[in-house]
Amino acid sequence: MCHCGPLDAGTAAARPIKSFGAPLMDTVGPMSYCDLNAMLDAAYPKGALSHWKSSFLAQLSDDAIDTMIDRFARSPSPMDQMLLEHLHGAATRVGAGDTAFPHRAAGYNFLVVSEWMDPAQTDRGVAWARDTYAAMAPFMASGRYVNYLDHDEAGDAAAAAYGSNYLRLRELKTKYDPSNFFHMNQNIPPMS
Repeated sequence: MCHCGPLDAGTAAARPIKSFGAPLMDTVGPMSYCDLNAMLDAAYPKGALSHWKSSFLAQLSDDAIDTMIDRFARSPSPMDQMLLEHLHGAATRVGAGDTAFPHRAAGYNFLVVSEWMDPAQTDRGVAWARDTYAAMAPFMASGRYVNYLDHDEAGDAAAAAYGSNYLRLRELKTKYDPSNFFHMNQNIPPMS
């Protein structure tokens, strides 16, 4: 868990979790944002191979959770992960048109990360990520998070990521980059 804000507000927000029961270990406490941001570095070692798939969920239903549990039981690597990122708080108080990112409703982003060290396991790792993502499709919303899009996305994933802002971003791209020089990303093409 993470609370970004005044220390006293974070202490109050953590109190229900910290008082829930008798933990075997309690490592919850103040830390710098840089330390927080580096906490997962060891989970992504140099030389690791990975394949990520992600989409927002329409809702976090019991069926979605059951599917996640079933799919994780089939994970081929001990490095594989499934994450739920809770979108709430300040992120939901920004207008959909105020930034490029339009998905401002409270909810969850589902992320499946297949990760392995041995290149011989590539087909197996990619297949697990894709199959897991496909199994979760009935629970997904239309929105996507652009940072998690990859080269193998079906359809126009960038349009799903930018939603109602996509046309405005294409107009900006036409004005400032009509030749599409900056295209080595999840590209927003200029208008024809």
